Amino acid sequence: MKLSVPGRVTATAVVATVSLLAGGSIAGAAPAGQPAVAAAPDIPVANVKAHLTQLQSIATANGGNRAHGRAGYKASLDYVKAKLDAAGFTTAVQQFTSSGRTGYNLIADWPGADTDQVIMSGSHLDSVTAGAGINDNGSGSAAVLETALAVSRAGYQPTKHLRFAWWGAEELGMVGSRSYVNSLSTASRSRISGYLNFDMIGSPNPGYFVYDDDPAIEKTFKAYYAGLGVPTEIETEGDGRSDHAPFKNAGVPVGGLFSGADYVKTAAQAAKWGGTSGLAFDRCYHASCDTTANINDTALDRNSDAVAYAVWELSR
Repeated sequence: MKLSVPGRVTATAVVATVSLLAGGSIAGAAPAGQPAVAAAPDIPVANVKAHLTQLQSIATANGGNRAHGRAGYKASLDYVKAKLDAAGFTTAVQQFTSSGRTGYNLIADWPGADTDQVIMSGSHLDSVTAGAGINDNGSGSAAVLETALAVSRAGYQPTKHLRFAWWGAEELGMVGSRSYVNSLSTASRSRISGYLNFDMIGSPNPGYFVYDDDPAIEKTFKAYYAGLGVPTEIETEGDGRSDHAPFKNAGVPVGGLFSGADYVKTAAQAAKWGGTSGLAFDRCYHASCDTTANINDTALDRNSDAVAYAVWELSR
């Protein structure tokens, strides 16, 4: 996540409960005479963590970071792209320039469905130069990647077209995502029914924050967490500070999840979520200690499952 100006159960029962809350029907159930639609799969947190381990190894081998214009960023992009290509996605690398260095976005489309209605999910893949950026934002990048791979494993055939993206140079001011949005024609922008953003979703002292930008997307995420019995709050710390901002400014409905950065967890938040009050949600935000040790597995697991749930629900 870009620095602020001041410093900036898996289980069928859960899915059914959430679906009732979200839309009045059970996920996977279909009206008489219509084929059943599969529920969103559980995203194995071990798979997500395996991607994080790879991103850590890439950073370690490339000066300790995965920042824009550095070898670690391009190696990270190549890792994600190879996984998607092998899974049957149509991938494209978009190039841009920022601060005198070449940057890259990776766009992956799941073939088929209605391309006049696109559900897009994204995360920034770059770190700051200070460290490996495993929570910020390996966590979002790995969850989006594993959700895309789950689409392939399931052979999912949604009504709406699915597109996934990994952005470059977010830490310099959402440069990559803005470049992408600016490259789209008015007609292409209008085809994006929703953009879902995932930036920092495994914070070690986590909160559970939901973007309140688009009511339908917000309702989807809140319903999922209500099914788990986990309370949420509206996300304010990162408002306008991540890659949803260029989409929102272009009139695209946006939403997303966040587990907190350098804001301090209050006593009330600790009472409902656990963790430690008086400490930042992520004490290693933009620091060298943002490594694979800087991840809360429960938050990463819940949020990764929520990514998949929203992708499935919103693309039906």
